[in-house]
Amino acid sequence: MMRGETVKDGWKSEEVKEALDLCLACKGCKGDCPVDVDMATYKAEFLAHYYKGRLRPRSGYAMGLIHWWARLARIAPRLVNRVARAPVLSGVVKKIGGIAPRRDMPAFATQTFRQWFRRRGPSTVDGPRVLLWPDTFNDNFHPEIGIATVEVLEGAGFRPFIPESMLCCGRPLYDFGMLRLAKRLLRRIVKELRQEVRAGTPIVGMEPSCVSTLRDELVNFFPHDNDAKRLAKQTYMLTEFLSEHAPDVDLGSLEGQRAVVHGHCHHKAVLDFGTETAVLDRLGLDYSVLDSGCCGMAGSFGFDEHHYDVAQACGERVLLPAVRDAGAEDTLVITSGFSCREMIEQNDLPRPLHMAEVIRMAMERKARI
Repeated sequence: MMRGETVKDGWKSEEVKEALDLCLACKGCKGDCPVDVDMATYKAEFLAHYYKGRLRPRSGYAMGLIHWWARLARIAPRLVNRVARAPVLSGVVKKIGGIAPRRDMPAFATQTFRQWFRRRGPSTVDGPRVLLWPDTFNDNFHPEIGIATVEVLEGAGFRPFIPESMLCCGRPLYDFGMLRLAKRLLRRIVKELRQEVRAGTPIVGMEPSCVSTLRDELVNFFPHDNDAKRLAKQTYMLTEFLSEHAPDVDLGSLEGQRAVVHGHCHHKAVLDFGTETAVLDRLGLDYSVLDSGCCGMAGSFGFDEHHYDVAQACGERVLLPAVRDAGAEDTLVITSGFSCREMIEQNDLPRPLHMAEVIRMAMERKARI
């Protein structure tokens, strides 16, 4: 396409768009390819040019702009959930948003993580400050994961706080080539967090795709911005942070408990997934890491009405059968990605655990002994 030899219509090529349509943007190629080919970035760049001056698919506005929809939903989350899940209205909502009829709309929390954190008040732990990143997904859909992360950080002797402003890394925007808007959000993050970044404050995230954005896309967008580089280096997943900053802290024990672990694609490709298993070893879990590849949900991919069957096939290859077996054997299912958890729950399987919840479980067991 870039050479113009075979593909003559460049950024507007329907053939290239079709070829990229089933790319999950999982970044597996970036982690596995010896020359670091990053098809997820190529896809986002292509779609940015392809849709210039054109309307995007309905799902682009429904899922790509989830940060803004979530902010609106905070006004009346119960009403939004009722409308999104009502027998007739839910079908209309899904049709308008280009969402597969067989998917359930994720339910908004009646109290967001940020609301819980503000009402709770400042931490009483007199330890090093840690900025906790309240991503759109865990903030608005799974605040219990944010709460677990706070309790783990405090249990390890740290004092977590959150940004004053509602910031978003814009991860869902990449799936639809909305790169100008994504860049604007990232520029705001650098500006808002500049003082903390220059002070060397570590940043802990809960969602692998958001942490990978701050470690990868942020620097790609601003390669000459020293604050962006610092921010990327100071951003961690919880297990990365604990492995580097609290290697000798007793996190408790879950010895004798069996578990299966599914790694989020971006976590394995961009971040240090080895710290997940290192912390599981510290907890004494009897676990196995699934060779499951991508769960198939892949952000908005598995919600899209045109990708449902492919997404399900990805999930049924390894992940979903393993989760079914785990349920029959009283085995924990652990995965820290929002999409991965959605794929499991959308198939009527028990809710899996985030690593923060697993560590908190070990800490609570230690406290009871």
